[in-house]
Amino acid sequence: MSRVYNFSAGPAVLPEEVLKEAAEEMMDYRGCGMSVMEMSHRSKMFDTIIKEAEQDIRDLMNIPDNYKVLFLQGGASQQFAAIPMNLMKNKKAGYVVTGQWAKKAFQEAKLYGEAIELASSADETFSYIPDCSDLDIPDDLDYVYICENNTIYGTKFKTLPNTKGKDLVADVSSCFLSEPIDVSKYAVVYGGVQKNVGPAGMVIAIVREDLITDDVLPGTPTMLKYKTQADADSLYNTPPCYTIYICGKVFKWLKKMGGLEAMKAHNEKKAKILYDFLDESKLFKGTVRKEDRSLMNVPFVTGDADLDAKFVAEAKAAGFENLKGHRTVGGMRASIYNAMPIEGVEKLVEFMKKFEAENS
Repeated sequence: MSRVYNFSAGPAVLPEEVLKEAAEEMMDYRGCGMSVMEMSHRSKMFDTIIKEAEQDIRDLMNIPDNYKVLFLQGGASQQFAAIPMNLMKNKKAGYVVTGQWAKKAFQEAKLYGEAIELASSADETFSYIPDCSDLDIPDDLDYVYICENNTIYGTKFKTLPNTKGKDLVADVSSCFLSEPIDVSKYAVVYGGVQKNVGPAGMVIAIVREDLITDDVLPGTPTMLKYKTQADADSLYNTPPCYTIYICGKVFKWLKKMGGLEAMKAHNEKKAKILYDFLDESKLFKGTVRKEDRSLMNVPFVTGDADLDAKFVAEAKAAGFENLKGHRTVGGMRASIYNAMPIEGVEKLVEFMKKFEAENS
């Protein structure tokens, strides 16, 4: 069976090289006679795996020494609660609502304090990023929260909000490691790994050390305190060992590919092929304002729901999987993460041209 071109938004495509390597080590990891799935998280062997993974992501992202890297369970959605629990000292936070995940984080924060909507793009089905250069930020705000790349709607912050000195918290789940970022501009930057980094089951949170204290909201579960996790080097309880192991392999693959600068160039080249076609197509059109387009998630429509469904079905039959758009947007969406080869996008565009010729 040959592999399909998998455009899923997550769990998503992984580098073939990584999958092959993991397959070779499945029964016997480096001569220890067992799989990483079976080994103790307290073993010397696993200690090496997690430490190397942390060092590699630090190298890739140039993470400053005063930030902790935490490998946590619960996915990005659990951080919607962990963030206010750990950071809401004045019980007031500002949220920029640019899509479903930012909206969910905003709703969750309301359970723990006063959450203020600083800006939103809900008025146009989240098809753009609002201007955040001069937000009305109260003096006693604990932090400003954004979802940097909006998986469902295909938008991306190209400029970070002007937080007027307040801490910035960002969910980068769907643009994680797709380009270089300046970690020092964030108080917390976190992402679920199942889109661009590894198998589902883990979130990586990069947290500035001065925010890791015992001064958390009353009732914060022990497991959700950043201090609990940081003090134990992400080993307070059994971590998602296998996911950490695969992410570690992906980090090594990224280094081999030339790091995040090289990845950004690769991703820009890939996205350009698809966006250029959408811009000239008579049948298909992108749904996002040009200057806010994501390099990772590309939503598009024909304008006819029946034709959209026909396209998705015929694309699937031709080996292009998971192109159906999210139920809140309809149409189609191609997620073209780091591990999607350029030829996958080229072949998709070829197929779209053929479909357009047959259906116009």
